Amino acid sequence: MTAIDDALTRLDTALGRLEATVTRRLEAERSPDEREIELALMAEDRARLAAALDAASARLAEVEATADAVGARLDRAIDAVEGVLTRPSDDPRPAA
Repeated sequence: MTAIDDALTRLDTALGRLEATVTRRLEAERSPDEREIELALMAEDRARLAAALDAASARLAEVEATADAVGARLDRAIDAVEGVLTRPSDDPRPAA
C-alpha cells in the first residue's frame, strides 16, 4: 500500500465517523415539538392498550364465572345420573 492509499483509507474512516456524529447530533437536536407529539402519541397508545386490557380482563372474568357455573351444573347432572344408575333394581321408587 502506498502512502496515498493509506491516507485515503484514514480519510474515508474519518469521514464515516464524521457522518455518524452528525447524524447522531441531528437526531438529538430534533425539535421539542416532534418529541412532544411522539410522547402524546405514545400516551394515547398506552391509554388505548390499557382500556383494551381492562375489557379483555373483564371478559375473561365473565367467561371464568360462566365456566364455573357450567361445571357445577355438570357435576350435579353427573351425580344424578350416577345415582339413578347405582340404584338397586328392587327399589320400589319408580324410575325417572
